[in-house]
Amino acid sequence: MISIKPLSIIEQKCLELLSNAAQLNVTDIHLLPRDGCYDLLMRKYGRFEKEDELPTELATRMISYFKFLSSLDISEKRKPQSGSFQKFIDQSMYAFRISTLPSSFFKESLAVRILRQNYTVPLQTLCHFQESVEQLYQLASLESGLILISGATGTGKTTTLYSLLQYCSQHLSRHVISLEDPVESRQEQLLQIQVNERAGMTYSAGLKAILRHSPEVIMLGEIRDRETAKVAIEAAFSGHLVISTIHAKDTVNCIYRLHDLSVSLEEMRQMLRAVVSQRLIETEVNGYKAIFEFLTDDQLQLAFESIIQDRSFTLPFDQTLAGQRAKLLGEYYEYNAP
Repeated sequence: MISIKPLSIIEQKCLELLSNAAQLNVTDIHLLPRDGCYDLLMRKYGRFEKEDELPTELATRMISYFKFLSSLDISEKRKPQSGSFQKFIDQSMYAFRISTLPSSFFKESLAVRILRQNYTVPLQTLCHFQESVEQLYQLASLESGLILISGATGTGKTTTLYSLLQYCSQHLSRHVISLEDPVESRQEQLLQIQVNERAGMTYSAGLKAILRHSPEVIMLGEIRDRETAKVAIEAAFSGHLVISTIHAKDTVNCIYRLHDLSVSLEEMRQMLRAVVSQRLIETEVNGYKAIFEFLTDDQLQLAFESIIQDRSFTLPFDQTLAGQRAKLLGEYYEYNAP
């Protein structure tokens, strides 16, 4: 007879925490050290909420267990560490990205990013406005160029990115290859490549390898530095449709962000096809939905011309995220010009 070892209290606490978070669609769990205890925070739809206070001894043992699952050094508390592990919860596979950060008095802070694997949200379900769905469909149908999705942390950029790629693959029958660091969500319909600099698989080397496999759509997980910005532009110049995310306040600021990363305005004028910015809103009937701000076509060219001439450029207010949100809240009249 095979004996099954019962779970320890710490194992039970950790697995219950992960299971509850997954069922509530939580994206992040944080354990923050305080004076005499730890705060347990959860982020859902971009908002942090304090869920509980844990005794310091319990919290530190839970952190050690998460580090063990992620193959991290449990004894190392003086420098940051990061790792990951996967578990099935309610018959769905989840990936958990673990990050530790040393704080004062040898206490560690823990962040857990929760990523459901092989799961995407249809664009019709994701978007609040049907017009946004149609615009995203049109962008996915482009033959070449660069499409950027921007927004603050927790606004659903990655969800939108994978939903757009799923549409390209399943509905448009396009060959999609992704280059990610790390691969956040395993998707069966995509060929996903993991950046591994130690093994020589840098973004630049990865792009060269990808181009030999005849992709129609290339996804770069995030443009975060000059290397990834350069790779994104090179991939777009190679005649492919490139889709990526970038951190910026809104669509216009994405252009300035790319410029800061050494992408010239001329390169952007030739290759940048659209910038999409998004945020989440809470609706009375359908829960949280995404609203989108689009900078494309003539307006995108006007933005380039304005920047070249050192003039400011803004979209019509009703097309911005702030304008759409104000209209939904019934406050649009406050923003109308006299």
